[in-house]
Amino acid sequence: MPLPDEPLRKLGFLTIGLFDPRDPRPGHESTLEIIRFGEDLGFDSAWVRHRHLQHGISSPVAVLAAASQRTSRIHLGTAVIPVGWENPLRLAEDLATVDLLSGGRLNPGVSAGPPAHLDRVREALYPDTADRQDFGHDRVRRLLGFVRGERATDFSGTEGIEVFSDRVQPHAEGLAERMWYGGGSTASARWAGENRVNYLTSSVVKAEGDAGFEEIQLSQIRTFRAHHPDGGKARVSQGLVVIPTDTASAEQKAKYHDYARERLPRTASPQGPARLLFAPDLVGHSSEIAGRLHAHAAFREVDEVAFALPFTFEHADYVQILTDIATALGPALGWRPAT
Repeated sequence: MPLPDEPLRKLGFLTIGLFDPRDPRPGHESTLEIIRFGEDLGFDSAWVRHRHLQHGISSPVAVLAAASQRTSRIHLGTAVIPVGWENPLRLAEDLATVDLLSGGRLNPGVSAGPPAHLDRVREALYPDTADRQDFGHDRVRRLLGFVRGERATDFSGTEGIEVFSDRVQPHAEGLAERMWYGGGSTASARWAGENRVNYLTSSVVKAEGDAGFEEIQLSQIRTFRAHHPDGGKARVSQGLVVIPTDTASAEQKAKYHDYARERLPRTASPQGPARLLFAPDLVGHSSEIAGRLHAHAAFREVDEVAFALPFTFEHADYVQILTDIATALGPALGWRPAT
């Protein structure tokens, strides 16, 4: 269990990749530049969110395919792909292809559940089969099986001049060990452990009883490891919103604190029918944030993180935040840049 004198082993960041719908290319280019910049700073991983019918990255696998050709070392992840929007076999093909193009650096994070606002998109997404689709864990299990090389059909061999495989092609050796499940409940943590995937936990959890955010997240991490074959060595990545201000301008500091202040009320009690609990955003000097993280019960249980960048900031803000994380906050947590 990492204590203040034990180093953070892996440091990553997460971005949503917003763009202007009137001219979407610059926003995508900004995301790619941020990922390359993160590699230059020594970050171990860069992660992208997934947004459908919004002005954020709708095709993270395609974006990471591009990122794989502009970088050479940094690991590239999705946090997360909701598999309810996907065909598991086709997604497995895309993931394997990008993993091979990246040289084995892809870290796909996925989640179960029906597509958001299914009642509004069902006619566009599953016009004839929405009522028969399985949006639960079995859909994710199918994806994992295809990635692991399980048979997809009972036919293989030659038909005329065409050669067919009974397994998803290409097969990316090692990709299965880099699959992640994004969860926020005890049930999802247990499922991830039992199904031998890594576990992504973020700044959102489902309220369970009267426990606070840190206590719930800590319990989920321990539940995951208790049910994973690797036990305490099973990989968990935590993703809180962290905004260091070491080199920020006065204008940036004001904007960052206003952003956190506006979002703070939602951390006071469970939100919505799903009873979601949100962690407060951590804004301040790196030494202050490091102290708060070292006191955070769930952070003390992990040795890798992917700090989330705020959704609505400018490119220059992300450059400043990432620079401060890599040069000040990371070292204060015992992390060393990758080379």
